[in-house]
Parts: sequence; C-alpha cells; structure tokens
Amino acid sequence: METPTSARRLDRLPKAHLHLHFTGSMRHETLVELARTRGVHLPQALAAEWPPKLRATDERGWFRFQRLYDIARSVLKEPEDMYRLLLEAAEDEGAAGSGWLEIQVDPSGYASRFDGLTATLELILDAARAAERATGVGVGIMVAANRIRHPLDARALARLARQYVDRGVVSFGLNNDERRGRAREFEAAFRIAKRAGLLSAPHGGELDGPRSVRECLDELGADRIGHGVRAIEDPYLVERIATQGVTLEVCPTSNVGLGVVEKVDHLPLRKLFDAGAPIALGTDDPLLFGPRLVEQYRIAREVFGFTDAELAELARMSIRASGAPEALKKELLAGVDTWLSTPPD
Repeated sequence: METPTSARRLDRLPKAHLHLHFTGSMRHETLVELARTRGVHLPQALAAEWPPKLRATDERGWFRFQRLYDIARSVLKEPEDMYRLLLEAAEDEGAAGSGWLEIQVDPSGYASRFDGLTATLELILDAARAAERATGVGVGIMVAANRIRHPLDARALARLARQYVDRGVVSFGLNNDERRGRAREFEAAFRIAKRAGLLSAPHGGELDGPRSVRECLDELGADRIGHGVRAIEDPYLVERIATQGVTLEVCPTSNVGLGVVEKVDHLPLRKLFDAGAPIALGTDDPLLFGPRLVEQYRIAREVFGFTDAELAELARMSIRASGAPEALKKELLAGVDTWLSTPPD
C-alpha cells in the first residue's frame, strides 16, 4: 500500500461529483451571512456547532436532520442567493479537482419564492451557466422528486425536467426517507424521465435495505443509485449491480452522520469496489456533514487502503457515470491518466 508521503495530490485528480444536494452544498459561512441578511434565526447547531452532530438512526434523528435542512433552505430568498450558492459550489468543486458537478434540486422547495416551478428551474439553470462561465467547472442539474410527497408531484417534475433536457437538466432523482416512500410508487415519473433521455438516479439502500435497491433497479431503471451501500447485505444484488454497471454514489461521511454505519471504517466501500460495483464518491450535504469531496477520496486512501491506481479508477467511474458531455468526459478521463502517470509529489 502506498504511503501518504508518496501519494499523489487528490485535489489534482480530475473527477466528477454526482451526489450533492442543492441546499446542502452551501458553505457554512454563507449560511450564517445569509441568515443575518435575510432575517432568519439559526439554531445553535447550525450557527455555531458546525457541523451539527447528526445521528438519524431513528425517526427522531431523521426529523432533526430534515428540520435543520429546511432552516438552511429558508435563507435562500432572493435570486442572487441562488446564483451565489451555485457559484460557490462550482468554486469548491474546482478546488477539489472536479471538472463536472451534477447537483440535485427539487424545484418545489423554492417555487413559492420564485414564481413557480418553471421559473425556479430556469433560475437555477441560468445560475448554473453563470457558475460554469466563472469557474470552468461543468454543472449539470438533477431534478429530484421527494418520495414522501404524492407520486403525481413527481410526474409533474419529470415532465418539467423533460422540457430542459438540452438546457442543462441531465438526470432525474428521488430523495428523502426510503422508509416512508417506496420507489415503486414513482415508476411513472421515471418512465417519463427515461424516455426523455435523462439518467435515472434515485436514492436507495441508505436508510432501507436491499429491497430499496432492487426496486430502484426493477421499477425505476436506475443508471445510478444514491448511496446503495446496503446492497452489500445481499451478495446476489451486488453481483447484479456489478454486472449491469449501475453506479453507486457512495457518501462516506454522510453515511456516518445519518447512522447508516456506526464508524466510517464499517462502510462496505472496499467490499463493493472489489466486487466490481462501479462507485462514485460524493458528499451528500457538506453543510450538515462537514467534509467535502477531497476528504471522501482521502478516506478511501487512508481508511480503506486504496492505492493511487484504485483512486484513479474511482475517479474514472464517476466521470463515466455522469451526465457530462462526451467531449468533457474524454478530457477528464485523459486528465486522470495524466495524474496517474505523473510521479507522486
């Protein structure tokens, strides 16, 4: 195993970030500043105790997580706030070596502030283009439905996403607590999205077990699965994921923060990788969980013993599974090869 002193710099490894929630991407200092400017009171857990100590192994813990997330979202009140969030997210990705950011957002959460679903999505897409121009990092939008809302709401979002396939929307997701909303209920929405050419990337195998992952595969035609780590509980399911080439968006620090695993070294990252499952490392919500993308790669290196060659393969997996334009994928993959062929610092 390579020693840290001889390893290549992880912030210079080209990669794609495929699992980042819109509000959860916010910098903590931005949250505090916007809360003061917009007149939003922040609880101690968000104002000072950062990152907050989250354990969502039960309903009470999950409710606290959702409450903090909703409070954070409430500071985004003006169009310039949305522009700032996406610009800073892209800047953070550029600093981490990411050439592509696929950020997921449910426009329903902001529609009442920005004149409805369509206007909200257009605002987000315009902000994404501005962030691209300013940073050079490609930004794609995942429109994500909420599984604890009615499936008809998800269909409306899928039809909306379909209209913007050529304007920056690249994927369709499904988030929130799997224990409160089955994936199979959203099949119609994902059928609309898939027919439009959008990647299918629902959450599964995080707070619920292998059944959740199987439904994502069988009912939603998943190209990627948000988290998916609990697939490890079913060896046949892991084999299927590897055979079908379905990418798991694994978020190590988030899985600890939400109690999916007790400690980071309990995460089945190495087992999934060795079994052939494609993996794209992500952060989920760094506003609430702390570490950003480079730290997830550092965990793979220092906790799970990934060599630089293996880290390069993780980066390739993230790029291949992304909704980035093919030309950008080729450029980033060539950059990974260059990173690996360059002697360690």
